[in-house]
Amino acid sequence: MNDRYDMLLLENQVCFPTYAVANKILRRYQPLLKEINLTYTQYVTMMVLWERERVNEKDLVKALYLQANTLTDLLKNLKSKGFVNIERDQADKRNIIISLTDDGRRLKEKALSVPKTIEKEHWLTDEEFKTYKSLLYKLLQGEWSK
Repeated sequence: MNDRYDMLLLENQVCFPTYAVANKILRRYQPLLKEINLTYTQYVTMMVLWERERVNEKDLVKALYLQANTLTDLLKNLKSKGFVNIERDQADKRNIIISLTDDGRRLKEKALSVPKTIEKEHWLTDEEFKTYKSLLYKLLQGEWSK
C-alpha cells in the first residue's frame, strides 16, 4: 500500500527507533549507575567534569545539550552527594563554576565498570559502533537540531 499516509507509518519514522534504542540503552545503564549512586544525566555530567575538572555552567549546558534549568537540580543533587562544588566565578559573578571534589574524582575509578560493561553488550561490530556514534553526533550537530 503506497499512499499519502505512508509517511505516518511507525516503521518509516527516524524518531521511533531512535527513541526506542535510547530507552533500551538507558534502561541497561540504570542498574550499573545505581551501583555508583548516579542517574544517567548525573553520569554524563560527571564525565564532562572528569575530563575538565572544572567547568562553567554555560559550557556544561552546551556539552550536554541540556537546558540550564534542567541542570540546576541535577547539580544540587551532585553537590549533596559530595561529588561537586558549585560557586560563583570571582571574575564574573554571573557565571557559575562547577568543580570536582575529591569524592567526585574517586568516583571516576568506580565508574570505569559502566562503559566496560556496556561495550561488551552493544551487539554491533566495532566498525558499526563507530559509524553509529558518528551518525548520532552528525545529527546532534545538524542545523535542525539547534
